[in-house]
Amino acid sequence: MSLDVQMLTVGPIQENAYLFRAAGSDRALLVDPGEEPERLLAVIDQLGVKLDAILLTHTHFDHVGAVAPVARATGAPVYVPELEKHVLADINSYVRFAGFGPYEDWDAEETVAGGERLQLAGLEIDVHFTPGHSPGHVTYAIVGENTLFSGDVLFQGSVGRVDLPGGDWPTLAASIQGLLDAYDDETLVHPGHMGITTLGAERATNPFLAELTSK
Repeated sequence: MSLDVQMLTVGPIQENAYLFRAAGSDRALLVDPGEEPERLLAVIDQLGVKLDAILLTHTHFDHVGAVAPVARATGAPVYVPELEKHVLADINSYVRFAGFGPYEDWDAEETVAGGERLQLAGLEIDVHFTPGHSPGHVTYAIVGENTLFSGDVLFQGSVGRVDLPGGDWPTLAASIQGLLDAYDDETLVHPGHMGITTLGAERATNPFLAELTSK
């Protein structure tokens, strides 16, 4: 099997939403629909796929702004980190920056906490609890495909910020270390911002990981 991954960079904060499926499948999954629901729905239509689920790594507004319209239009259930379900259900109360929103609340149908293996769209997906950027943050790993959807845990040459409520660098560092320990260097990292990278490239060159890889 191989994956067909469409990266769609949306909204003023340039957040990466990902529409992906097993190659040739008519069923797909969507990670972190942050903005521009019409654009996301148009790509789903163009591919002729049924959206089986919406997977959220965390609930910062730039990652969830299009959840409600896309979920309503497609009927796809929303999977949200258990610790952040209440945020999605009252999203505008958690938008701390002027000029963004308003967004539509959504009561997520499913929650994840880490440790689950999801069976969706013909794929197996391991859920890892990776807090530090946000309290409930999770990373989705596609079993057998060397592919991670890391949200705002790890970026190309950087890491998620820890100065927002619930952020904590030692916690984030431990989350990143857990991914480095669990997956090989060839594993593709699809982050919530910036470009796609690999664990090996970040292990070798990411300045924020220097204290981890020097141990």
